[in-house]
Amino acid sequence: MHIPDNYLSPKTCAAFAVAMLPVVMYSANKLKQEVEKKKETIPLMAIASSLSFLIMMFNIPLPGGTSAHAVGGCLLAILIGPYAACIAITICLALQALLFGDGGILALGANVFNMAFIMPFSGYYIYKLCTKLMKKRGEIIGAALGSYLSINLAAFCAAVELGLQPIIAYDAFNNPLYNPYPLSISVPAMVGSHMLIGIVESIFTVSVYRIIKRENFNTGDYENKKSIRVKRLYKLIILLIILCPIGLIASGTAWGEWDITELMENLKSYNISQYVPQGMENGFSFSALFSDYTISNMPSSISYILCAVTAIIIFILVYRIIFKKERKNHENA
Repeated sequence: MHIPDNYLSPKTCAAFAVAMLPVVMYSANKLKQEVEKKKETIPLMAIASSLSFLIMMFNIPLPGGTSAHAVGGCLLAILIGPYAACIAITICLALQALLFGDGGILALGANVFNMAFIMPFSGYYIYKLCTKLMKKRGEIIGAALGSYLSINLAAFCAAVELGLQPIIAYDAFNNPLYNPYPLSISVPAMVGSHMLIGIVESIFTVSVYRIIKRENFNTGDYENKKSIRVKRLYKLIILLIILCPIGLIASGTAWGEWDITELMENLKSYNISQYVPQGMENGFSFSALFSDYTISNMPSSISYILCAVTAIIIFILVYRIIFKKERKNHENA
């Protein structure tokens, strides 16, 4: 689901960046209003970003030698509302791209559109619709259905973005400059894999939802949250940190996230001309500090755990700085 750099044309990346900027700004403004009403939103934001980050570390092997992961977009929207979820996942995606090389820098706008916009908003309103139409078990069914459909909708959007590249970006000889896979390949590949991952997404969403309900947390309407106890969520985060090396079992690269060597091998399996797109070969290059969640001279499992801990510490610091600044501005006003 994390589209790397040079899979989308610069114009495509720019279009998504421009489109998502007002959405993120509007969501940030809505979050600011929420914080002014409910101070408990502050620790929830760090928890939300941490949950999404950790969920995405659990890569799951899929048929065909690829892998994929859940995102938690619908879960976060149910927890803190779609606008706050949009900000939480956006910050998560930015950190993944900048520090761990997971997802592109230029492609960040497209990734935000798919995972921080499409997922939380579609999942949340499916959830709300189910709770409105079904009196019995509507919340559970809504959480399951919302999470399943939202991740598949996000995967479909990513597939279309990738599949359009051979149509809109090509050289004088009609060779694709960026992603070489057409819609006829990208859509079935992405949607097919996420129809399976959607089951994992649903199970996780419903499981965490049950924990929250047991903690007497009013998740039905984020505008009327009651006081919450976050200890169980902190324990859940610690458990996910300890278990996250399980995600290393999936050795295959996610579809559409290959490097050039892997891309050439996969082009042959799809009976596509083994031609390295010039835009990918000579495109934007960025080396993240902990690329692929690895730390030099350290076992992969330990590196994975330390990267998770590092990310969570950064989330806590970022939100404290943001909310502290907002509090000062509010006091001065």
